[in-house]
Amino acid sequence: MSIWFQDYTLDDLNKDRGLTKDHINKHLGIIITEIGEDFLKGTMPVDHRTVQPFGILHGGASCVLAETLGSVASWMCIDFHKFMAVGIELNASHLRSISSGEVTGICKPVRVGRGMHVWQIDLFNPEGKMTCTTRLTCAVKDRPKS
Repeated sequence: MSIWFQDYTLDDLNKDRGLTKDHINKHLGIIITEIGEDFLKGTMPVDHRTVQPFGILHGGASCVLAETLGSVASWMCIDFHKFMAVGIELNASHLRSISSGEVTGICKPVRVGRGMHVWQIDLFNPEGKMTCTTRLTCAVKDRPKS
């Protein structure tokens, strides 16, 4: 049984209203590549946009990928017409460097409650070795009235 509030497609998440809008996810080349019953998978290139001066993936870029996957997962679990989910804490442990190709993130729930979501997001290099492990906490808030 799916944890998502409604059925979503990759186009829903990656097209005009999703990650390809003109914001950080588009600039870093982040895309969602798979939607499972209880997980999201996404990728980000390791290139001039995402490396630090030594030519390896910037820890902050890893954090952007992780927070993107967790935030999108939280958004998928709520009625986004009534609520919004915002990241309130991110913890990251960088385990190994990567200097080319792409990094893949897999986001799985630790807890999905009414007011708080906690996600485990692990990042992997093209060889399948973990490069970073993260935990994101999101608060679920009422959407402001417009």
